[in-house]
This record gives sequence, C-alpha cells and structure tokens, in this order.
Amino acid sequence: METSLVFFSQLNMCESKEKTFFKLIHGSGKEEASKEAKLRAKEKRNRLSLLVQKPEFHEETHSSRSGHLAKETRVSPEEAVIWGESFDKLLSHKDGLETFTRFLKTEFSEENIEFWIACEDFKKSKDPQQIILKAKAIYEKFIQNDAPQEVNLDFHTKEVITKSITQPTLHCFDAAQSRVYQLMEQDSYTRFLKSDIYLDLIEGRPQRPTNLRRRSRSFT
Repeated sequence: METSLVFFSQLNMCESKEKTFFKLIHGSGKEEASKEAKLRAKEKRNRLSLLVQKPEFHEETHSSRSGHLAKETRVSPEEAVIWGESFDKLLSHKDGLETFTRFLKTEFSEENIEFWIACEDFKKSKDPQQIILKAKAIYEKFIQNDAPQEVNLDFHTKEVITKSITQPTLHCFDAAQSRVYQLMEQDSYTRFLKSDIYLDLIEGRPQRPTNLRRRSRSFT
C-alpha cells in the first residue's frame, strides 16, 4: 500500500514538472513571436517614414536635437532681407527654408515645415503605388491621432483626410497643407523675423549656437 502511494506521488510530480516545462516552452514561444511581430511593425514604419523624407533635406536639416544647433550658412545680408518680404519668398529659397527650419527646431515645432515639405514632394508623385504608400506614410507620421509628429489641424480637416486615405489623390492633403502654411506664416514666420538667427544674417554677424527651447504644442 505504501509502495503504491509513493509510486502515484512520484507520478504526479513528474506530470506537474512536465506541464510546467511545456508551459514555459509555449510561453517563451509566444514572447518570441510577439517580439518578432513588434520588430516587423517597426521596420515597416521606418520604411514608410523614409518615403516622406527627401534625402538632401534629411542630410542638411535633420540634425540632432541634443545640445546646440550651429551650422554655417553662407547667406548674404541682401538675400536674407528678401526673405523678410514674404513667407513665400523665404520658403522658395533653399537657404531660407533651411534657416527657417533651424529656427523651428529651437521651438520644437519643426513638424510643421516637415509636413509642408512632405506634401510638396507628394504632389510630384506619378506612380499610383507610390501615391498610396506616400499618402499612408504622411498620414501615419503627421495626421493621425498621436502621430509621432502630429500637426495641429481642426477635426473636420483630419476627418476628410482619414476618409480619403484608402484611395488618396495628389490633392488629398491640400487643405491640411494650406492650414499649416497659414499657421506658420501668421505665427512662426513673425517670430522668425525677430529672432537672433535672422537678425544676425541681415546684419552680417557670425552665426552663434542656438539654444533649443520647448514651446507648448498649442503653438505652431
């Protein structure tokens, strides 16, 4: 009798260990599958993000956010004065666009100009597949709720884009781009013209390191 009890006790212990082993194995498998799924999703987002970045702009203006921003831009005072005539003249000049982007970085609001540039590039797309991919990338990066670089848009504008994103056209971001342009022109551009970055240029002074400072997301 005692021998039987010992036998069944040992048998139950073996079954318990076996169950624990398979639980650990299957649990580990689920964790690995979850990690792989997350990595694939991250890689996909990175590929889409690259579609909305112009290589030359990425190299010249997407500098590190840490520390100071200091870059030598050879701009004559005469050229800089022209930028003060209108916001359109500022953006149409390569150095003007770059300098304005540097200024927005000091206020942590460069998502606005990056969205505007992405829209300009998007409207030049010709291949239907590229139009779909770029539209999705722009939407996920700048438009959708809690996007990594979400721009400040009203509900109606965002809703129209959300409904059209499955079948995008070259003009699906026009309203949003116009809205962001107006916000930058009325708010950021005005502050830019009074900034040390701009005043140093029109007065021919050497550029100085620019401290980054945070602004509320309610500002452009």
